[in-house]
Formats: sequence, C-alpha cells, structure tokens
Amino acid sequence: MSQMPQQAAPATCPSCAEPVEPDDLFCGACGHDLSVVPAPPQDHPTLTMTGPPAPGGLDAGSPEPGSGDGVDWPAPEPSGSGSTSPKTHLPTDLPGTDSGGHPLHPGVPRPPAEPPSSGVRFDRPAEPEEYPLQAPDPRAAGETPVPERAEEHAQPATTCVACRAGRVDSDGYCENCGHAQPRERDHMERESGPVAAVSDRGLRHHRNEDSFALGHTALPDGSPATLAVVCDGVSSATRPDEASAAAARAAGDSLLAALPRGTHPQAAMHEAIVAAAQAVNALAGEPDAAREHDPHQNAPACTIVSSVVAAGLLVVGWVGDSRAYWVPDDRTAPPARLTEDDSWAAQMVAAGLMNEAEAYADERAHAITGWLGADAYELDPHTASFKPDRPGVVVVCTDGLWNYAETAREMAETIPADAAVRPLHSARVLVGHALDGGGHDNVTVAVLPFPAPSQGAGSA
Repeated sequence: MSQMPQQAAPATCPSCAEPVEPDDLFCGACGHDLSVVPAPPQDHPTLTMTGPPAPGGLDAGSPEPGSGDGVDWPAPEPSGSGSTSPKTHLPTDLPGTDSGGHPLHPGVPRPPAEPPSSGVRFDRPAEPEEYPLQAPDPRAAGETPVPERAEEHAQPATTCVACRAGRVDSDGYCENCGHAQPRERDHMERESGPVAAVSDRGLRHHRNEDSFALGHTALPDGSPATLAVVCDGVSSATRPDEASAAAARAAGDSLLAALPRGTHPQAAMHEAIVAAAQAVNALAGEPDAAREHDPHQNAPACTIVSSVVAAGLLVVGWVGDSRAYWVPDDRTAPPARLTEDDSWAAQMVAAGLMNEAEAYADERAHAITGWLGADAYELDPHTASFKPDRPGVVVVCTDGLWNYAETAREMAETIPADAAVRPLHSARVLVGHALDGGGHDNVTVAVLPFPAPSQGAGSA
C-alpha cells in the first residue's frame, strides 16, 4: 500500500535559524514546530514534459538518454538556441505496446508537435457528440417515430414546497433537498350535504393513519339520513393507513346501502361495523412466504366510530377508543359522551380500581382492548341509540382530538356555537384546537347536525 512521504527535518530552524537535530520535533531556542511542512512558494512555474538534461547537467544518478531503461528519450534543445520555450514532447511520441505486445498505432505518421501555450498538453482525438449505448436502441434507426398516447405521459413534475427548486420524485421526496412533500391524506376536508369532516396528519407523525367517510341519503319514507364514519389506524400494526381507509369505505358503503332499504339505523350500524371488520381482515390475506419472512408482524388494524342521524334518532357504533360526543345548541343544557372506550383506562375505571383522572394519567391509558383486524380477540361491535329532545350536533372523532378536549364539557366549550349551520368550519376549529395543543397524533373529526336537515340523497 502506498504511503505518504515523510518530510525531512531541516538542519536549521526555519523560524530562528538556530541549529537543530534531524530527529527534533521542536526548536529548542524558539519552540517552533519542526513537523509543520513549510508553506509552498508563491510562484508555481509550469514545467514542460521533456527528457532528462544532457550530460554535464545531469543530476546524480540520472541516466543518460537512451541508457538503461530501453526507451530512446529525446534530448532537449541546446541552450542558447534562441527558443523561448523548450520543445514539448507528447505521450504519443514515445513507442509503446498494447496488452497483446503489439506496437501502438503501427505505421501511422505522427504530426509534428506544436508548442502549446502552457507547458503541458495532452492531445487526444475529438470526442463524438454521443457515445454508443451498451445495449442496442430498440427503436431501429430510420423508423418513423410513433407518437405516444397522451394518457401514457407522466404528470408534470411538481416543485418542492420547501426549496422551491427541486423536482419531486415518484416517492414524494424532493430530488434536490430531500424534503418529504405533503401527501393527499396529510390534510383532508370533505362535506356531504349537512355533514362535514376534517382530518390532519398532526405535527409529530410522518403520515396520516386516520380516515373517514361521509354520506347523506333518504329513508324509504323520504326523510333524510346523514352518516359519518371515522377510523384510526393502529400504529403498532402493519399498514395502519390502509386499514383505516378500508374500514371507513366499507362501513360507509354498507350504511348507504342499508338505510334506503328501510333497515333500522341501529341494525344498519351493526352490519356496517361487521363489514368494516371484514374489509380490514382481508388486508391480512398475504402469501405464506410473507408470513414466514416476518411471522411476528401484526396484521393491519384500526379503530372505528360511526354515527347516523335519521328519523329523530341518533345512533352510534364503535370498536376501540375513538369517540362520539353530543353537544346541544343550547349550551346551558348538558353535553354528553356517547361512547365508552375499549381501552386499559376504561377497564380500570369500570372495575373501580382507579378513577377516570388517575386511569387516563397512566402511561397505559391508551392501550386498546378492542379493534378491527385479523388478530383481534373477538369482534364485539358496540351500538347505542339516542333520541335527543333538542337540536345540537354530534362530534365523531379520534383520540387525536379528544386528548385535548377529553370531557364532554371541554368539547362543548371548544366547538363553535354555530356548529349546526357551519359544520365544516366547526370541524376546522376542532382540528386547529388539537394542533394548537401540540398535535401529537393524527386528528380527525366529523360534525353532524341533529336533526338531519332535509337534503337530496347522495354520498361524498
């Protein structure tokens, strides 16, 4: 292995000119560091590529031209010839052989060298504008190019939102600064008739694992019905974002199909949660090889909470720790939480082992005991039906919101007073409240007015 050459110690100190020994590291007179390499001179002359000097001007041990190394080195021009620059010899002026021992460029006359403007020049043939590909171009030369179909063209490259200069690749990252670009699910807002929802990634997570579905339809008697489904992917499971999206979509479709047929809203809610569970279970249908590669990975999983407002009824259904709250328009009337968490904290409170404040202050509080997924202990959909005696709104949300407005009273104080007529604005306010509080989790909230205003049937 090559090593860097060592710098010989000077005979005298370069700082004070006092004598020093060859193995001294520091000058004994002035303390100068003798190991420091002297600064190079400011003048850097350009040296020409010529042969060694003629006899009489040879350094000790330098071979004479043509002696000893088998190469007929050209001699320099005699001094005093009046030449302002020594004749430059090119690498091609010297004989050589290729790897097979054959002379390089046999019989090819070499043009006379011209003195370059600088002392060193390496001549080489002109490079072609294009180099041939290693593999042949599948499009034969001379063929008339066929225009591509418009749908085959990729979408125009977007510009990075961070550096405003880089191109965003197909993975969603800037090729210039590497910044991750906002995804479609990072922030979502939807309205469907009188119901609205907002979902946000939050400030601490790299993606949004929540999802929701909204809809409005009509019962067989023509009365309106509205619905909202909110799902929260379990982060410790695989593909939680896919689980929440599949569950929300399946539950929403099930409700929109069952309600117009005259199915009781509470029975329709039960069927919707079962359909959501089946959709999440289907995500776990992986090949055997994938299971063998990582047999301990958790199957996709999520929680679900849903609400239907129809025929003067307020129906909720849930599995997990996502919640539904009732907030009356008359804020002097008491609000209420409509769901009970499937969580460690709720079990401690139900068993009388802790009060609610103690249980939810524990680090195990959010460990869920019920969820949708192939590895769930047992599917136990919870449903409840209420008949409020006054108008108000239903707030359906994930724990990303209720962590910052846990009690029904706190939720009622946070949501705007005109939530029934401005549900999208109210959902935005609630999400903003969670983000202002720290945004430690994904935040999703849907707002449904009660009773359901008369609207045309449909879904969003």
